Amino acid sequence: MPLDIPAVRLTGIAPEIALCATALLLLVIDAVLGERRNRWYLPALASIGLGLSIYFATEAWGTTRLELSGMVAVDGFASFVKITLAVFGLLTVWLGRDFLVRERAEEGEFYGLVLFAVAGMMLMAGAADLIVVFLALETFSLALYVLVGFRRRSLLSQESSMKYFLLGSFSTAFFLLGIAFVYGAVGSTNLYGGEDGPGIVSSFMATGASDVGLLILAMGLLIVGLGFKVAAVPFHMWTPDAYQGAPSPVTGFMAAGSKIAGFAALLRLLDVTLYPLREDWRPLVIGVAVLTMVVGSVLAVVQEDVKRLLAYSSIAHAGFVFTGLIAANDRGVSGSLFYLATYGITVLGAFAVVAVLSGRDDEKVTLRDYRGLFYDRPLLAGALTLFLLSLAGVPVTSGFVAKLVVFGAAIQEGYWWLAVVGMVTSAIAAFFYLKVLVVMYMQEKETEDAERVRSGPLSTGVIGLAALATIVLGLYWGPLIDVAERATLFFAGG
Repeated sequence: MPLDIPAVRLTGIAPEIALCATALLLLVIDAVLGERRNRWYLPALASIGLGLSIYFATEAWGTTRLELSGMVAVDGFASFVKITLAVFGLLTVWLGRDFLVRERAEEGEFYGLVLFAVAGMMLMAGAADLIVVFLALETFSLALYVLVGFRRRSLLSQESSMKYFLLGSFSTAFFLLGIAFVYGAVGSTNLYGGEDGPGIVSSFMATGASDVGLLILAMGLLIVGLGFKVAAVPFHMWTPDAYQGAPSPVTGFMAAGSKIAGFAALLRLLDVTLYPLREDWRPLVIGVAVLTMVVGSVLAVVQEDVKRLLAYSSIAHAGFVFTGLIAANDRGVSGSLFYLATYGITVLGAFAVVAVLSGRDDEKVTLRDYRGLFYDRPLLAGALTLFLLSLAGVPVTSGFVAKLVVFGAAIQEGYWWLAVVGMVTSAIAAFFYLKVLVVMYMQEKETEDAERVRSGPLSTGVIGLAALATIVLGLYWGPLIDVAERATLFFAGG
């Protein structure tokens, strides 16, 4: 009797396969040719792998189905997030190349870890089962733990990596406990269900409301686990230390990539799977959003370290994205995607400037080091000004449009007061961005630099591309918003 071999489609994880295969090939090539002084082929190969992942993600655009026994969703939402993550990965690889050459620490492991991290983030965007979400979460988290401590000679980097690892382990425990409670409540961990079994909500509806308390508790634990990854308050304590100690290119990658990956999972979990229970999870998420916006904006005001300042800024921006998630409507989902994409480009550009100016061992990162920057390096000061104004939400920048979209989605759903909180905290945030501008334009340098750090061609390219995208998306945002609106989420039965 012939075996009935099931058809296995891998299109849903083709971008991830391309990245993992490239990372393994890159490590083998580096082991063989590792004695060469100029290792230009490492970022080149990493860029090719990321380009292939963009191609595979684009090929899946317009498809809406489940693959791998309902464990992975192939839809426009996943494709949008995967393409965005690949772009973030490309910018990180290019920026990291110049940084590592300057630090005399270029190793194939850096590029391999970036590719593995991007692969894990991509898998998280398309995960249709909580078990797959957990696997994706751990894949990119482990890579980031190592990347944060990549500067082995720096005690600050090692300390930051250890703190990130320990707190990340606690968040993983919360997330796993949430998965266990979900299974205990409904007997399923699948977000949709299908031919291979029921999903979370369908199982809950079939078994009745007897375990609603357990399911709500499980939702809270899942939000805690994912809230850690997006740096939401009160799960944000790792963020300032990890951002300060990590190499600047890695800090920018964490700020951009971790947020979009974490919010992708939250959007699919809350706005699709648990949408029927929105009245139960909304109060918790609203509380987290308000705390995140207020705490992130207020604590950033007193920071003297630029990387810590941007860390608290990233916390506040997570709160702004939560307003789009709370709206739980199509405009909220598309607005959140637009916000995450534009914020990621802007913050990567900001950290690219920080990486160039920080000097050897990332030492020059305080506000004092930025005094009189405009008169010494006007182009870098101008680029950083543009990025900070975008983060503040000033008109004619992509940051203004992003805030307008997510706040508009919240107002449309009746949460106008939440948008007011967002606007007030944005005004507070403008203060510490302007503080940096005052230092750069209105104060004089205390001492002349003994050794002026030059910006490499790849770093210059990253800063230029990020600045161009910030302006273009601030003036001509329609095409990207249209793409975000067409990035539809898979719905069970749809």
